[in-house]
Amino acid sequence: MVIYIAICDDERDMLDAARKKVSDFFRRKNMETEILQFSCGEELLAYDKTIDILFLDIRMKKMDGMETARRLRSRKFKGFLIFLTVLKEMVFNAFEVQAFDYLVKPIEETSFEKTMERLLASMQTVGETSLLVQKGYESSIIPFDDIVFAEIIDRKVYLHLISSEVIDYYDRIENLETRLGSRFFRCHRSFLIHLKYLKSYRNGTACMENGKEIPVSRLRSKAFSGVILQYMKEWRL
Repeated sequence: MVIYIAICDDERDMLDAARKKVSDFFRRKNMETEILQFSCGEELLAYDKTIDILFLDIRMKKMDGMETARRLRSRKFKGFLIFLTVLKEMVFNAFEVQAFDYLVKPIEETSFEKTMERLLASMQTVGETSLLVQKGYESSIIPFDDIVFAEIIDRKVYLHLISSEVIDYYDRIENLETRLGSRFFRCHRSFLIHLKYLKSYRNGTACMENGKEIPVSRLRSKAFSGVILQYMKEWRL
């Protein structure tokens, strides 16, 4: 898995120093990254691909980092945001844009390492209980328990949520099945259901709590009963 990282700062020396620190940290963790550099907020906002982690300077000559962050969040940007700043007091405004942390310039090694270790732990926790869905500018974290079932049509996944919202993005159902784990069952080549929201099963059909009826293929029907019992032992006791 590649982690997409962006660094936005209008000082070239700061851009390069931050890039080296970030690159060295993830290399030591044996994690693959793609690091992008931006010299202003306008340039960052024009970028329309995935960003998982953003290091953003607060004080820039054109659009400042706080306004850039507000605009990103209004576009449903859900990545981890870390501010770079020379003024600690400006960071109090960071709450409104859900900043993960801030680093005071020049970046001190101990502070950087502490922030990055916390960030890595948070990313791993998200991966255990939530699904990171990336679609253009939008990067959404979907808790597993929000998903009633997933459907694949052509090469696109449709997540049907408990809120009745449907989120679509490109992925293979095999990848999704691996990420969601044992709380979900692939009852058909095109469907993954959350066993938590299974209301009843009859005549080859899984009836979900949101009223949807999902087909269960004959090849998977025998395993289905065993999976339901196992789920009840593991997750409902």
